[in-house]
Amino acid sequence: MILEIDNVELSFSNKRLLNGIYLKAETGKITAILGSNGCGKSCLLQILFGALQPKYKLVRIDNKPITKPLYLTKNVSLLPQYHFIPKGLKLKTIFKTLEVSWESFTTIFEGFSKYKNSKIHLLSGGERRLVETYLIVKGKSEIILLDEPFSHIAPLYMEKLKRLITEEKQHKIIIITDHMYKDVIETADSIYLLRNGYTKQIKNLKDLAFYNYLSANSIH
Repeated sequence: MILEIDNVELSFSNKRLLNGIYLKAETGKITAILGSNGCGKSCLLQILFGALQPKYKLVRIDNKPITKPLYLTKNVSLLPQYHFIPKGLKLKTIFKTLEVSWESFTTIFEGFSKYKNSKIHLLSGGERRLVETYLIVKGKSEIILLDEPFSHIAPLYMEKLKRLITEEKQHKIIIITDHMYKDVIETADSIYLLRNGYTKQIKNLKDLAFYNYLSANSIH
């Protein structure tokens, strides 16, 4: 499956944030969106999902235009930057409700076994973020939109989470954005830089320095 979004125009208070965006993602690949804070990465994911309506957009799946919000037509999940699971729910209830295996989760992340009967708000911010990301990534959706999945994740869990996302791409479209650019670059198969309202597809990491997103010294 191939997902494309094109000709996005989005303005706030007469200020143009996105203008002429193009992005292509497909099953079997992790597509990354990089860009500075406030450049519109989160807005673009929300537009793709269908939660934010821009002035104009064109969304296509396998070259067929999608006129309704994507969440109404396709099995798609969005991981927002904020905590989206009600704080009073126990972890065992959350996993059961979303039909994701608790046993598989604790096989990978053994330290969470003790939290089975705990309410999710008792976890640290990073632990809660890991649980939320895992549930989205391992859910049944064919299209996964991840906004800052690596935020506050402990280094102990980071490599496991990146490996998990990489495994899931085999049968899902995954689009990811995060300020942890090194982890994003290591995970991504395709990279777009969002800058001045436009997307630039990055073929060579040196282009990130050319467009002043990274310094030349930070690219190895």
